[in-house]
Formats: sequence, structure tokens, C-alpha cells
Amino acid sequence: MANIQYYDVILKPVVTEKTMNAMAEKKYTFLVHPESNKAMIKEAVEKMFPGTKVASVNTMNLDGKTKRRGMTFGKTAKTKKAIVKLTEESKEIEVFQGL
Repeated sequence: MANIQYYDVILKPVVTEKTMNAMAEKKYTFLVHPESNKAMIKEAVEKMFPGTKVASVNTMNLDGKTKRRGMTFGKTAKTKKAIVKLTEESKEIEVFQGL
């Protein structure tokens, strides 16, 4: 496995209508490094956003979509998503404020 630092784990937040509604329950969705595990994701969130405490992490691997251009077939890149649930006494994540 590659040597992944905590600042390389979280790539970007996922901003959709469904994820914005889940933020009321303190659930935040991120695209993460494909080789990261739940412990790495928990550590990265707690270090990158001070004052947060992670209760649980759910991950899902997403295969690349098949795309076609003429007779040629190809696939887009594989991705990994993580849904992070914070504890009740935890601070909110400021990245999502004002959206």
C-alpha cells in the first residue's frame, strides 16, 4: 500500500441535494483516496477540521463508467466515497457552511 498522509486522504466534498439534507444529521460525504481505509478517513477528518469527533465512517467503492467514442470503449476512473457521521457534541464542518 502506498504511504498516504492524512492530507492526501480527503480529495473533495460531495455536494448534492441528498448530501446537503444529510448534513442536518451531522453526516458529511467526501470523495477519498481509493486506497484509504476507515481508520485513515477518521484520522484525516479529525486532524483537518479541529473540534470534530467522528462517530462512524461508511465507505463505498464506485467502479468507473463505461464510455464509448465511436467504436472505441473505455472506462472512467474508479472512485471511493466516504460518509462521515460526527458525534452530537462535535463541531460542524465549516467547509459546507453558506452553500
